[in-house]
Amino acid sequence: MTKLLYQTDSYQKSFRAVVQWVDRENRGIVLDQTAFYPGGGGQPSDQGWLTIDNQSFFIARAKKIGPEVYHFIEGDFPLPEIGASVDGKIDWQRRYALMRTHTALHILCGVVFRDYGALVTGGDMDPWMGRMDFEFETMQKELVQSIEAAVNREVAQNRPVKVAILPRHEAFQIPDLIRTKINLLPEGIQEVRVVEIVGLDLQADGGTHVRNTSEVGRVRVTDYKSKGRINKRIYIELDHD
Repeated sequence: MTKLLYQTDSYQKSFRAVVQWVDRENRGIVLDQTAFYPGGGGQPSDQGWLTIDNQSFFIARAKKIGPEVYHFIEGDFPLPEIGASVDGKIDWQRRYALMRTHTALHILCGVVFRDYGALVTGGDMDPWMGRMDFEFETMQKELVQSIEAAVNREVAQNRPVKVAILPRHEAFQIPDLIRTKINLLPEGIQEVRVVEIVGLDLQADGGTHVRNTSEVGRVRVTDYKSKGRINKRIYIELDHD
């Protein structure tokens, strides 16, 4: 089982680990621990580098398969042996952009649920931009403008963002823990990771986030459209240099 360092510290940029398994056919490496987010919940996987014996390999993607995270190496290089020590480094600029974007989407989700009671029906993100689908019957320009203004008010509130890993029975006592129309948590999971934007939003989530809403910066709603009778999509972008 790979220890998931990102679950408790989204700001960890580098780490040391030991190779536990090598998938030579697919050029994937399993480590005893990793800071690479392996993707999921609409958030893409991290990218970065592994350094082994002074040679650096680019990791284009990571993927969680069962309890283990596979790091896929690009390029035709000799793969390390089991037991080798490696140094990992996250592409921090990309990761931090995704952290800001993910927290922005949680703010959007919290505002829409608080003010309109609408559940999430889907979502996706890239660095600096994302979209979220909600259970709305109608959506007009004025409504979208009100939502954008409310989201930016919450950003300006400097709300702390807290992460906790709770036993299943404790987590499921939290009202409205699941904000999606469909419960995406695997059956039989014994621990649930929850992300709280203090005073606004609390939900089950496995991704990486900033520590405070102020880090998100200004959020702009760039478009909206109907994806069905009771399914409306909102697109956002974040200001960045």
